[in-house]
Amino acid sequence: MHIALYGATGKSGSRILTELLNRGHQVTAIARDSSKLPVQPGLTVVKGDVSSPGGIAEKIKGADAVVSAYGPPPDDTDQLLPVTENLIEAVKDAGVPRLLIVGGAGSLEVAPGVTVISSGHIPAEWLPIAVSHAKVLEIVKKSNINWTYFSPAGFFVPGERTGKFRLGTDQLIANEQGDSRISLEDYAIALVDELETPKHERARFTIGY
Repeated sequence: MHIALYGATGKSGSRILTELLNRGHQVTAIARDSSKLPVQPGLTVVKGDVSSPGGIAEKIKGADAVVSAYGPPPDDTDQLLPVTENLIEAVKDAGVPRLLIVGGAGSLEVAPGVTVISSGHIPAEWLPIAVSHAKVLEIVKKSNINWTYFSPAGFFVPGERTGKFRLGTDQLIANEQGDSRISLEDYAIALVDELETPKHERARFTIGY
């Protein structure tokens, strides 16, 4: 497939890029600073940003899907909201069949009707990004494009590529000790699996060990 990827230099984006290329997909990585991405077979790097739907549409035309691993500035996490709206508009304008978003875990349920955010268990410094990601989910749900929002586990950290994990929909996945965790590498496997064999179109899904 031909995948347009935003956020390819970030923690999750760089793993997603590696997974896509290792499976033989063609990737167009759109980045503000293209020098951060080394030349690799299958990779085209294009200079661009997420500031306007028109600018995005121009870069993603012809792609089979757009993956957004965009990370907002830590001091203004709500920048995710206009960026998401721009991506939705651009996907529509460019006629790209699908948008897949690297989401957050805060909107997942830990009990019926109780989300990770409303449970009060998120440390104060992580709350802004968690709330912004939850707002993104609401934005895509209201859109009329073919979207998928992929929530990671509670702890989303560099680690091993094991290929052994569990998938779910709206409930936080945790082990018997209550630990909710996934490596960036295993998350990338599940995301590319979803691109290759769609099972969660116009839906959210999640992952954990």
